[in-house]
Amino acid sequence: MISDKWAQITNNNLSDVYLLCGTEAYFIEETLKRIKRQLKENGEAEVISFDLEEKNVEEVMYEADTLPFFSDKKLVIAKNAFFLKATEKGKEKIMHDTTELEKWLQSPSPTAVTIFIAPYEKLDERKKITKAMKQYANVIEAISLQAHDLKSWVLHEVSTYGKTMSEEAINCLIELGGTDLVHLQTELVKIATYIGEDQEIDADTVKQLLVRTLEQDVFTLGNAYLAGNKSEAIEIYHDLLKRKEDPLKLNALIATQVRLMVQVSHLKKKGYHAQQIANQLKVHPYRVKLLFDNPMLHNEQKLLRTLNDIATVDLQLKTLSINRERILELFLLK
Repeated sequence: MISDKWAQITNNNLSDVYLLCGTEAYFIEETLKRIKRQLKENGEAEVISFDLEEKNVEEVMYEADTLPFFSDKKLVIAKNAFFLKATEKGKEKIMHDTTELEKWLQSPSPTAVTIFIAPYEKLDERKKITKAMKQYANVIEAISLQAHDLKSWVLHEVSTYGKTMSEEAINCLIELGGTDLVHLQTELVKIATYIGEDQEIDADTVKQLLVRTLEQDVFTLGNAYLAGNKSEAIEIYHDLLKRKEDPLKLNALIATQVRLMVQVSHLKKKGYHAQQIANQLKVHPYRVKLLFDNPMLHNEQKLLRTLNDIATVDLQLKTLSINRERILELFLLK
């Protein structure tokens, strides 16, 4: 559990080498903050960052092995460790001596905390360097939270501001704000500041203040269209146009949503439950949870027809010279 790893950091039990892997940016940034904070408690820490898409890993090892000037330990951050994931031969952005890195990992510098960041969904477990990294580094997985854990995280964040939040308000926050923890944390800080000395964050306040993500707006738009609620779909669409969103991009996002609904419908009929479907499709469990009981899943033929219509709209948007905004609007009015 990442909370156990954070507790070790707080107790000054720092490892010489860390591997932060996964796509959840919040956990990566929060881990970096905690390590920096802990090092600063022991004196002013030097922080040196490398982008491994531009610099060789040899420079990272050299910097880690160089004694710090102002403190007992320096912090060396190596971002985008792409050599840990599967890459097409000949398309590597820069060559790294991973054999030398494997040796270095067995005896890293004791005067530095070196952090390798691999912000990827999967690492290539067949590679020797990946195996060595997992064997010798302290691995922290930055993976998306499950639906229940996501709600627990929201409650924990709210409690740090001395606030409480109802179940309805939490559901509203996630449904409107999405599952990106960095975005949700920013919104919670804003909401907590807005209500001042009041303790309870209610659903109305969330609806009033929350900055909705594009994906969530398109999700609501798609649901409104499929349910035959044209006025709501058009209202959301016009709001998105005011925000300078491109109709071609919006059409592609609607297609992604409908395609996901078709996949969820198909797997649900096969007897898969929501968590299994999320794992199978490699999407956030909360996205599947929002769709799982959608009555439109029972009408797979309509979903497939809608996908076909969206493909036609896509072609029109790319080839016709008439107003692009109008093309998608006419589709939503069907």
